[in-house]
Amino acid sequence: MIDEPTRRLDEGALRALVPRVLARLVRRGEDFDAAEDALQEALLEALRVWSGHPPRDPRAWLATVATRRLVDARRSEAARHRREEATHAQPPPAEPRPAATEEGDDTLFLLFCCCHPELAPASQVALTLRAVGGLTTREIADAFYVPEATMAQRISRAKRALHGRRLDQPGDLAVVLRVLYLIYTAGHAGRVCLAGEAIGLARQLTLATEEPEARGLLALMLLNHARLPARFDPVGRIVTLDRQDRGLWDRREIAEGVRVLQSALALQRPGRYQIEAAIAALHGDAASAEETDWPQILAWYDDLVALSDDPARQDPAAVLGRAVAVGHVLGAAAGLRETDRLRDVIDDRHRWHAVRAHLHELDGDLPAAATAYAQAARRATNVAERDHLVRQAARTRAAEL
Repeated sequence: MIDEPTRRLDEGALRALVPRVLARLVRRGEDFDAAEDALQEALLEALRVWSGHPPRDPRAWLATVATRRLVDARRSEAARHRREEATHAQPPPAEPRPAATEEGDDTLFLLFCCCHPELAPASQVALTLRAVGGLTTREIADAFYVPEATMAQRISRAKRALHGRRLDQPGDLAVVLRVLYLIYTAGHAGRVCLAGEAIGLARQLTLATEEPEARGLLALMLLNHARLPARFDPVGRIVTLDRQDRGLWDRREIAEGVRVLQSALALQRPGRYQIEAAIAALHGDAASAEETDWPQILAWYDDLVALSDDPARQDPAAVLGRAVAVGHVLGAAAGLRETDRLRDVIDDRHRWHAVRAHLHELDGDLPAAATAYAQAARRATNVAERDHLVRQAARTRAAEL
């Protein structure tokens, strides 16, 4: 949304202003794509004049200039129609619909617009990062390892899909939460920390809604993000949770995540994100892998799989996670039996084989563990994960000698 020269003017201030001004324009009925273009022109104008004469109210200044650009564009379009259809003139485009209210949180409103249900998930993510997160197209492309032109086309398609649609109705909060989680899980590599962007957006969302699942998602992000410093060794190799140096974990972030989670659970409307955050909190509370409260984790996994009518097919990740907990509480053999429920569903995925390898190793069956690790490595698509699984296979083979 903000080009590089404009970003240098005052990145923090402009990032905060852009979604609010864009939301004001869209809320009153302007087309999303046209509003974004007009705001970009206003930002360029700000770059030209603010350094010498900064306005008292930058948000109002940007909104006024962008509105003038939109009015000029409508007049130009109307004139073009009159010239082209002299014998059958079309009426000029209607003035923007007056919004019933300008109240409410602008960032939340814009989040819902970007997460419109008719957009594909990839488009929802890209548009959210562009319009709400304030990232440039190049930054988003770098974060997802795609060419800038490809990402630009993705964003353009998303805006075209929104063209002419009413964006003044409340959207689906569940879709917004899913998009934020997709952004978070997209990875920490690239020029932009997507995890940090998602956490920032989730914070804003929790300020605008009392929905406990919004707090649950923020808590889950914080609790997982706190372990980031220990997830890789100095040369970039993956370090599994049970082998991480817990002294590297961000205890302040864990404490914040627990506080947010407790406030969500107090509302007694538990959901998926709250449950997953509770599991993450139990891992974060353990001073060592041996002190992990696996019985409590298993209880939370029981609640998680109970959210689905057919967990094996509707939520195989939860069933797989529960299998690990079962292995630690009831024995590795019981955990392996749980993974058998997923054999026809995800046996072609590397994580299924990796979990079975872990359970075989827990059971002391090192040859079976080595074989399963090798099978997982062959199916892994992420280079770091594949290399990690290859090393695990080699380690267990060496241990059996």
